[in-house]
Amino acid sequence: MKKIVVLISGSGSNLQSLMDATSHDLQAQVVAVISNQPEAYGLIRAQKAGIPALSLSTSAFANREAYDAALMGMIDEYQPDLVVLAGFMRILTAGFVKHYAGRMLNIHPSLLPKYPGLHTHRKAIENGDSEHGTSVHFVTEELDGGPVILQAKVPIFPDDTEKEVIERVKAQEHNIYPQVVQWFVSGRLTMVGNHAYLDGQCLPPQGYVNE
Repeated sequence: MKKIVVLISGSGSNLQSLMDATSHDLQAQVVAVISNQPEAYGLIRAQKAGIPALSLSTSAFANREAYDAALMGMIDEYQPDLVVLAGFMRILTAGFVKHYAGRMLNIHPSLLPKYPGLHTHRKAIENGDSEHGTSVHFVTEELDGGPVILQAKVPIFPDDTEKEVIERVKAQEHNIYPQVVQWFVSGRLTMVGNHAYLDGQCLPPQGYVNE
C-alpha cells in the first residue's frame, strides 16, 4: 500500500475526496495531513478519519527556507511515496520542490497554462470565457508550471456568479484528483525530465482532457 501525505491550507474538500477514494478503489493510504493554518477545517476531517493531523505555522520561522526545511522533516517522518498538495496556499522553495521531484502533485483551478496564480475563476468570468476548468500537474519550480497530467472542463454561462463557477470546478476536481493519484500509486504515471508519462507515453502539454 503506497503512502500519501496531503498538504492543505483550508477546508480540505479535495482531501475528503482522496480519503473517500481510499475507502473504495484508490490503492493508497493517507498517512498524514499537514496544514500551514492551525485552524484549517481539513485537519478536523483528517482527525475524524483517524489520520494524523498536524499543523506548522509560518510565524515560528525566520524565512521561507527555514519553514520548508522544517516541513520537509515533518513529511519525511512518514516516508511517503507521494506528496499531494490540496489547496496548500504557499509558494514552495526550490529546495523543497527538488526534494520531492517527480513525487509531488498539485491541483490548480484553471485550464493551465491559462491563469496561473490566484483568482482564476474571477479572471475567466471577467474575460468572457465560455469554459473554465481544473488541472492536475506535477510540481516543479515554476509556479503552476509543471507538466499537466489531466484536466477537466466546465462551462461558464452568461449569468454565472463566481461562486457558481467555483462549485462547478470543485465537483470536477473531486473526480480527477483521485484518478491521477491512482495512476501514480499504481506505477502508471511518472515524470521524466519536464514531461509527464502515462503507461510509457508522453502526455501532450495540456495532458488528458475530460470534457
